[in-house]
Amino acid sequence: MAARRNVLETMEDCELIKRYRLNREGIKLVVELVRDAITSPTNGNNPISPEIKCLATLRYLATGKMQLCNADDLGISQPSVSRAINQTINVLFRPHIIQQFIRFPLDIQHLHRIKANFMAIAGMPGVVGVIDGTHIKIIAPSIDEDVFVNRKKVHSINTQVVFDANFNMLDVVAKWPGATHDSRILMESGLRQHFERHHVPVGCHFLGDSGYPCKTWLLTPYLNPQPGAKLTYNIPQTYTKCCGERNWADETSVFMSSTAKFASPQRGQAQSLYAILHNLCKRRNIPQPEDDDDDEEDDDGDQHDDEFGRVEPSGLAFRDHFVNTHFSELAPAAGVRGEPVGAPRGRVGRGRAGRGRAVTGCAAGRGRAVRGGAAGRGRAGRGRARRGRRGRAV
Repeated sequence: MAARRNVLETMEDCELIKRYRLNREGIKLVVELVRDAITSPTNGNNPISPEIKCLATLRYLATGKMQLCNADDLGISQPSVSRAINQTINVLFRPHIIQQFIRFPLDIQHLHRIKANFMAIAGMPGVVGVIDGTHIKIIAPSIDEDVFVNRKKVHSINTQVVFDANFNMLDVVAKWPGATHDSRILMESGLRQHFERHHVPVGCHFLGDSGYPCKTWLLTPYLNPQPGAKLTYNIPQTYTKCCGERNWADETSVFMSSTAKFASPQRGQAQSLYAILHNLCKRRNIPQPEDDDDDEEDDDGDQHDDEFGRVEPSGLAFRDHFVNTHFSELAPAAGVRGEPVGAPRGRVGRGRAGRGRAVTGCAAGRGRAVRGGAAGRGRAGRGRARRGRRGRAV
């Protein structure tokens, strides 16, 4: 057998990131997290070092590479790679390690920072997270195969994720088969208990799509709203949610994509490990290589089922009150031309309107500015509209 190779000593950071999704310092941090638990108790029979075990595990998690190829790269046997992966994953999955990287914050100062970051996107107040369900493909299991088939006829694990405005994962639930509806996962999660037992302060809420029930702590969009406050609310609600989902999917695909290569739904725990690695990369500002493989499927826009997604009158009433409080003064009169017709196309700013700009309180589309701005496709000025453009200053 070839001599064992510790690539930490021979590869540059850019090469490590391509192969392991972490740089040298990130890999060393993972090693220190599990070193005591995976170090061989004796020095007999030339034991495999914790560094080699972690490298084998990270390579498998990052790429799904065949264990035999992994063994050849590191100079150990394929059975040793298999044992190292199982041992390291079991240790990383321990609650005290997961909670170091994935925990929904309950302290007021942290929640205020999250709300401020979301507010800066498109003017949605009180948002402490975006919740979404994503289907991670798996190989068809041999037991209870039918419950893992989602509505797109693909075998998957339905994973619930909550993330903040900086795309850090705040909560991950990765144990439900693909046929399970998003709303059921939420109703049986610990997050629901946090809100309904008032562990989360009043005035904090999630944003979700129409597949979730509307609640006092979960704001969903109106279906087919007429021009007015409801439409004005829908634009930043949808833009904030979709902007976060799109960027989150792009940033996490480098880890999530290899889940499709796992043969068993019990490997859903690996998705929690991907969340750990993702948040570690965010904390350390580790850049990620581009990955064209996209094995995630969103189920946006599903109608909630009768048993778990029942619309609560209190949730609908709260949403109406929220809209009347924050968006009624920003809404244009019904029938006025130049109303926003969609989410902004570009970056978000304050005090400027036009194509792709969002302004304080709501998002501005083509032909409308907010709070005294100019309307149309060009720049906005305070209290005037550009000549020759169709629009209205509000």
